Order: sequence, then C-alpha cells, then structure tokens
Amino acid sequence: MMNPGKASDQKHAVANLSNLYRIFTIPESPDSTLGKIDQEISQNLTGFLRDRIVATEQDLAIIEQDFSSPRIPEQPTFVSDYTDFLLDTLVAQSVHTAAPGFVGHMTSALPSFMLPLSRIMTALNQNLVKIETSKAFTPMERQVLGMLHAMIYGNDDAYYQHWMHDRDCALGAFCSGGTLANITALWVARNNLFPATEGFRGIAREGFYRALKHYQCEGVAVLISQRGHYSFGKAADLLGIGRDAIIAIPTDRDNRIDIGELLATCARLREQRIKILSLVGIAGTTETGNVDPLDRLADIAEQQGCHFHVDAAWGGPTLFSETHKPLLKGIERADSVTIDAHKQLYVPMGAGMVLFKNPASLASIEHHAEYILRKGSKDLGSHTLEGSRPGTAMLVHSALNIIGRKGYELLIDKGIDIARAFAEMIAADPDFELITRPELNLLTYRYVPADVQAALSYASTEQRATINRQLNSLTKQIQKSQRAAGQSFVSRTRLSRPKYDNDIITVFRVVLANPLTTLEILREMLAEQKRIAMEDEQAAVVKTIEELISD
Repeated sequence: MMNPGKASDQKHAVANLSNLYRIFTIPESPDSTLGKIDQEISQNLTGFLRDRIVATEQDLAIIEQDFSSPRIPEQPTFVSDYTDFLLDTLVAQSVHTAAPGFVGHMTSALPSFMLPLSRIMTALNQNLVKIETSKAFTPMERQVLGMLHAMIYGNDDAYYQHWMHDRDCALGAFCSGGTLANITALWVARNNLFPATEGFRGIAREGFYRALKHYQCEGVAVLISQRGHYSFGKAADLLGIGRDAIIAIPTDRDNRIDIGELLATCARLREQRIKILSLVGIAGTTETGNVDPLDRLADIAEQQGCHFHVDAAWGGPTLFSETHKPLLKGIERADSVTIDAHKQLYVPMGAGMVLFKNPASLASIEHHAEYILRKGSKDLGSHTLEGSRPGTAMLVHSALNIIGRKGYELLIDKGIDIARAFAEMIAADPDFELITRPELNLLTYRYVPADVQAALSYASTEQRATINRQLNSLTKQIQKSQRAAGQSFVSRTRLSRPKYDNDIITVFRVVLANPLTTLEILREMLAEQKRIAMEDEQAAVVKTIEELISD
C-alpha cells in the first residue's frame, strides 16, 4: 500500500483551492523527485529503463497487494511521494519492452525523439473528434492517412490533392490499434453489403435481421485463414453477425491460407445462400509472420463480389523496402488495409489505422450530431468508431518525416536479415529445431536434443505424439524460467505441423524488429535456453524423453 505521509517532515497534503490551483499552474521544480526523474528520462532513457525496471520476475499476487484498496484517498498526496510510490511499485515491475533481448512480442525500442514530442502532444491535449478541439491536428491526421494510403495504393499527387482534405470523404480512419481498425473495416463492409434500397433503409438503420430478410439470404461469412487475429471474432460479435460467421480456412505448409480450401468454402456458402461479407488476407500473421497470397485473394474477392480486406497490422511497413515489398504484391487491390503504427513504425502505444481504396467507403458508417459532428464539416469523428481521441497522428507524422522512407527501409531490411541469420543459427545447432522459417521477421523454434530429433524421425505416430507432449512441457518450462530470470525474453505459441501428423506442438516465438538486437544477443539467448534445459526440473523432462526413445 502507498503511504502518502512518508515524506521526511511527515507533512500531509491538504485539499484546498489554493493548492489545487498550484498543480494546474506551477510545474514541478527540477530538484523535486518528479523533476529529477523527468531529467533522467530525458537525458538517459536507456539507463532509466535498465536501472529502474527490476530484471527478475515477481509473483503477480505480490504486485497486486500494492494495488489492493478500492478506496479513493480522501486527501491528496504530495507529487514527490506519489512519484516514489510509482518508482517502487509500478516502474520497477514493468516490462522492459525496449531491451534488445526482449524479442518475444511486437513491441520494440522507441526513437529518442518520441519522448519530447509526446510531451508536446500531451501538453496540447487536442481532441481529434472535431476541428473545434483540434484545429491543425485534423489536416495533419488527414495527411498521415494520405501518406500511408499513397504507400499502399500508389496514386499520383493529383489524386491526393483532390481527396486528402475533401470534407465529404476520408482516405481512412485513425484509431487506437489494429483491433479497432479491423472492426472498422468489417463495419464498412457490412454496411456496404446491405445498403439502402427501395423498401429498405439500410442495415445501419434497420438492423441485421431485416437486412437478411430484404436481401433474401441466410447469413453472412467472413473468410480468413486459421492464423487470423482474434480481433475478427470481436468484430463479428460487435457487428451482430455472430462469431460463428468467422470461418477459419486451413493453411498450407507455409502457414498461408489454403486456396483450394478457400474456393471449396466459397462454393459451399453460395449453395447455402450465405453472403461473403469479407475475404481477409493477412500480411504478417501474428504467430509466424507469413503473408497470404494477396494477389490471388484479390482475384477471388472480385469473382465473389465481396469486400477484400488485408490485415497488415504487422507487415504493412514492409512496403517501405524495395527489396521485400514484392512479398505484399496484391495489397494495392484491397478495399481496406489495417496498419499499426505502434509496431513497425516505432511510435508509442496505441496508434492504428485502416485505409480505404475508395475515399467514399467510410460514408456508410458516417454519424452526425448537431452539437459536435455537423454534416458537411471536416470533423474526423464522423468516420471513426471512437469519439474523443488524442492527437497521436502527430507522432506518426513526426516518425514518417524524421525517419523517412529510406530510414524505414533500412530498419525493415535489418529486421528481416537478422531473422534469417538467426534461423540459420538455429538450424545449425543440433539441439534446436527450426519450426517456421522467417518470411518477414518472425520465426518459431524449439529446444530438442539431437538424439530426440533423431528418434522423432523414425518413431511411430503414437511415439511421436508422446514425445511431443513431453517436449511441449519442456518448452513451456524453459520459456517461463527464461522470462523469470529477466535477461532475455521469447514468447511461446502452439502450432500444428504436418511433419508431426498435424499434432499441436508448443514452440518459442521470436519477433525481430528492435534495431538494437544483435546476433550475439540471440546467440547468448540460445545458450541460456540450453543451460535452463539442464536445470533440475527441466532435466527431469529431458530424462523422461530419453527413456521414452530408449524403450
């Protein structure tokens, strides 16, 4: 529990208008606790994160004790006392996502300029719902959407001069992340699939039941590979089409949507009089980083007459790379595309966008209110699911200008290059098994001693299943121990592999987007995993596996 009276003079803060006026008008002095911390972060962010975040993991139940009271304090707390509380309880037990050894999730180090620019954004406290509360931030956000729209769709400057600031249209919508971006894309697709016609005022007004009845169909479906993000289930729930409407298409050996299975599903839905709401392609799957055959999916979407959406939350910035952008060939044919700026555009959480090929697409979800979102204005809130939003577009705008296309190209190329080099390092080590090779900058692997790998190659189906269950336990134990030690971090996931009769296996998952991560750090990470495997609890599992293969 926080002790607001732990200051040396034992004075307590008092709530009165004079003191409250003070916190609104007088900044913390440079020699105060918060002032010193602010200077430390400004002058040496890397050192602050390294020194203030505790490396070893603490049990969550212990952390919860510091945040256990449901009562709002009756009296205020001195800023310095509260800062000390944050340092001891929150900062110390945060995750060092910027560390070069943190390679388990889609979070990375931030450029140093983001901190002072974030202060400007916070100080201005603009609300992007409306021009009256954002002024210049509104055209800036429209420009950011236009810049990324141009990266995806490649129209000429005259096109963007016409559409970027058009009051009746929008090239996309800014939001807090990929989940809301994907929801917005399906929301637009749903409303455009069931528009107003004679005798029907549109699904937005009359609802899903009346839409199905008017258009004489039995339901709708969203087609996406089994590697699709969980946000599409949320979207189906919120949009009233039901989570069962999300049809997961099996993937091929390379974790891409199986085209044969997709075509068979389309034929079956047509017979059942179920409309395809959207076909979704993935440009950078969350688990393995693979890219669906987007050009082929665009062909199928045209044949089926359905909306084609590409979830490029992770892989979209690959378009900056002249070398690797052919991996996303066909994305320019998508009706909508999701990109997360807080991933490979290196801005703070959370900044997502959905871009639309047709500038009029968002009109199908447009909302107005006389007191704030008047028809005919350039207010961005009329086209977004969220109302009040911060001016995060300023940070994306700064990154696009300060890093530039060439800078992003170098960062993307480096991430893919180091992922491929790490894959070769794993493949060359007899005690590790590379599970998925990196197409972008994600890969999966697991620790499998050389003799166990040999045994798996000739074991029966039943023996392989038994050995893999033990290996699953071993992978989980290694990952948890490595995380607790705090020197490096990989995540884990579960994948089905044809090599093992499509058994589900647990694997390490590595994301290589931090420009500070080196091959030497990755080499030490593998060595640490080997050391952990030899510790008592893990060694017992290894011994059990060896006994299994010796029988």
